[in-house]
Amino acid sequence: MSAPTAWTIFWRTVIGRAYPRLIGAQREKSWVFFEIFLPLLQVTAYVFIYRALQAPPEFVGFVVLGGAMSAYWLNVLWSMASQLYWEKETGNLELYIVAPTSRVAILLGMALGGMFATTVRAVAVITIGALLFGVSMHVANVPVLLGVFVTTLVALYGMGMLLSSLFLLFGREAWHLSNLLQEPVSLVSGFYFPVRALGQVVAAAASILPITLGLDAMRQLLFPAMLGNLRFLSPVVELGILAGLAVLFLFLAHRALAFSKRWRAARDVSP
Repeated sequence: MSAPTAWTIFWRTVIGRAYPRLIGAQREKSWVFFEIFLPLLQVTAYVFIYRALQAPPEFVGFVVLGGAMSAYWLNVLWSMASQLYWEKETGNLELYIVAPTSRVAILLGMALGGMFATTVRAVAVITIGALLFGVSMHVANVPVLLGVFVTTLVALYGMGMLLSSLFLLFGREAWHLSNLLQEPVSLVSGFYFPVRALGQVVAAAASILPITLGLDAMRQLLFPAMLGNLRFLSPVVELGILAGLAVLFLFLAHRALAFSKRWRAARDVSP
């Protein structure tokens, strides 16, 4: 029997790392419940605030969509960026290092598994939120909407792969960095309001986060009659920027993984 090729090992690794996130999480039914129920509580709070202020009904849709997309950021932050640090703490990182496979494949498997599992929860949040609060969405351009959604996820999880390598180098500060990035990103990304409300300068600076542009573009495509002056950029322009961010973050993640490998090797041989 011939030895498996490098590509065969690569994709087997991807499947092997994606499998626990696709199947393992479903075995804990309580996790599935709370990962849907808790985001809905926060969404409900913002919905009642907008209704108390007598805001246009489309703002309820902004909140429901933002609450669903926030699940992806939390998954990237806690299940991607901090993952290698946690693996080091539990003693599994050495197994990843000595395994005859690519670390990129390991992180890609984590990303794909987490992306699929989180999509199930995000769809549940949107569906339940739309039914509870009577949200009406009208898709203006299906191909662009799908392109924005997929490109946002690729760029976002590419950013997670980059942060995973950096958090591994930071050591114990990884936990504090994850906490530090959770709430500020929720603000500047405009999870519960159009990011244009922060001003052009702040919105432009927040565009380094893929979810900022992704949310703005999806809101324009799902609520075309509402945004008007509240939009930041056109969806097509934001799609182009997201594609550039996806390539940039994936490239930087590959370079960061290579650097962390050299750094650990140099540390291990140092007296």
